Amino acid sequence: MALVPAKVALITGGSSGIGLETARLLAKRGWSVALVARNHAKLEAACAEIGPEAAAIRADLTDADEAASIVDRCVSRLGRLDALINNAGWSPSATIAQTNAAMAREIFAVNSVAPCVSISRAWPIFERQFIEAGGATNPDARGGVVVNISSIATVDPFEILYAYAAAKAAVNLLAKSAAKEGSKIGVRAFAVAPGAVETQLLRSLVSELYLSKDKTLAPEAVARVVVECVEGKRDSENGQTILMPGPE
Repeated sequence: MALVPAKVALITGGSSGIGLETARLLAKRGWSVALVARNHAKLEAACAEIGPEAAAIRADLTDADEAASIVDRCVSRLGRLDALINNAGWSPSATIAQTNAAMAREIFAVNSVAPCVSISRAWPIFERQFIEAGGATNPDARGGVVVNISSIATVDPFEILYAYAAAKAAVNLLAKSAAKEGSKIGVRAFAVAPGAVETQLLRSLVSELYLSKDKTLAPEAVARVVVECVEGKRDSENGQTILMPGPE
């Protein structure tokens, strides 16, 4: 009797914050996880902590070709892809007047283009897995799931996140489009839009003097919602943007 391969999740920005917490939760549930990050030392430390279920994929997501290649590298190493979690995000603190061309290109490259091309590269893999699972003849067949980490700034823009908010708004529509087109091949897609999350990115932008920890979300709280999307517990919200405003 052939062994059923473990389900595989590919998580960008997987070496810290929401990405690492998501990897921890999925690994505890029996998933294999491929973590993507640019910092080699942090990436290796994260994978060592999770154990043999984790694979490290070092990549610079500002390069669209490299962002697409992470899907191929994941499947080459782990054999399949069941969940694509586009979590990586980056932004400087910049108002409209402070945003220049180079900054805008990098913000959109990481936050919008990388998720767009990775979803496109994953699509034929999801379609193949759907067919292998019985396709339309099997009501339980699934090709895969996409979860994009967005931001509450897409509905309530912050003054210092002008380009970031616009770039993250794109991943909301990517999820909606993927859910609509993916209905034919058993693909579900979600965007999760948290408010301020206690991460390194947040603290590079805002100090605790202006935003205390009791006003922020823990990365684990967002990770739990991501895992619920992956596991099918939020299928009624397929294609939607799930808002997580955070503590008052």
